[in-house]
Amino acid sequence: MVKHRTVGEVMTSDVVQARPDTSFKELARLLTSHHISGLPVVDDDDKVMGVVSQTDLTRRQAAPGRSGSGRGRVMRALRRIVHARPAPGPALTAHGLMTSPAVTVHPEQRVVDAARIMERRRIDRLPVVDEEDRLIGIATRRDLLRVFLRTDEEIHESVAGVVRPHASSHDAGGLHIDVRDGIVTIEGVAGPGIDTTALVRSAWRVDGVVGVVNRLTADR
Repeated sequence: MVKHRTVGEVMTSDVVQARPDTSFKELARLLTSHHISGLPVVDDDDKVMGVVSQTDLTRRQAAPGRSGSGRGRVMRALRRIVHARPAPGPALTAHGLMTSPAVTVHPEQRVVDAARIMERRRIDRLPVVDEEDRLIGIATRRDLLRVFLRTDEEIHESVAGVVRPHASSHDAGGLHIDVRDGIVTIEGVAGPGIDTTALVRSAWRVDGVVGVVNRLTADR
């Protein structure tokens, strides 16, 4: 059996977090001091209300004519916020800055599914919650990427393992599996003992696989 990595295995359990009334300046301090790009906002029951990112803060500080770009520009903007004097009037808080509702995952979900959620929703982090929706960790793109850093040899061995249940020993021996940079190519003649649809789907589910090329031909 191929063991799929779960979110719970790769998440960070020690989570930097904020409360709804956490100030704008304190949020900037948390992001810069911990070298992170975002953090969840939780209520008194530790249930996730939303997420505050660097972009949420720097958007408020954006001004025409600012020079620089990318991460360096963002970090400079956050440091200006940390060292600036408090602005007059009501202070901005996490409640007003956060993106809500937050997209969350559960620890038993597969890493590959969490990665697809990130890609589809165009987000860089996923708060991990328990069965009562309380925060227990956070998974970032970097955390999930570790799973996809498997070698081609490791992926090949796993894919070969999922081929066997979908073909007889004779049919499986006629298949050729090649893996390059995480892309799996399956070639050969698919005899009557091979369920090609199920085989390709199983290959897709192997941790580290980023693509599957089906070059199987039907046995006539």
